Amino acid sequence: MVATDGSVCSRIAANKGIELAKLSGGTVYAVYVVSTEYFSSMAVDFDWERMHEALKKEGYKALNYVEGIGELESVNVESILLEGHPADELIRYAEKEEMDIIIMGTIGRTGLERLILGSVAEKVIRHSKIPVMVIKEKMRLLR
Repeated sequence: MVATDGSVCSRIAANKGIELAKLSGGTVYAVYVVSTEYFSSMAVDFDWERMHEALKKEGYKALNYVEGIGELESVNVESILLEGHPADELIRYAEKEEMDIIIMGTIGRTGLERLILGSVAEKVIRHSKIPVMVIKEKMRLLR
């Protein structure tokens, strides 16, 4: 299973997931979670429907990217769009469907930024019964 959010990190993870599936003859289950974490704190008059549709659109775009890589590499990709808290939904889906591995990217935030924002990858690593492979975005040095 490849968890994607459309970020550069998750694209790198998707490439690794496709590579692993190609080597093993497996299928990639690309999973995007439309996060509903922050909806409860939004104003009542907020246009929920428009926001929800925008998030779903981003999800389909991220899933299409993984499907495209799979097609290029002749790897079967099944796309799944879920809703809820990302870490919880990723773990629930992976365990329910008995995935062999969860592959996901992480930016590698540290300090206060990590404390405030949290980390989906960290939560998945801590709570998943399924093995997790985390791909960290490579830092590029400017010269």
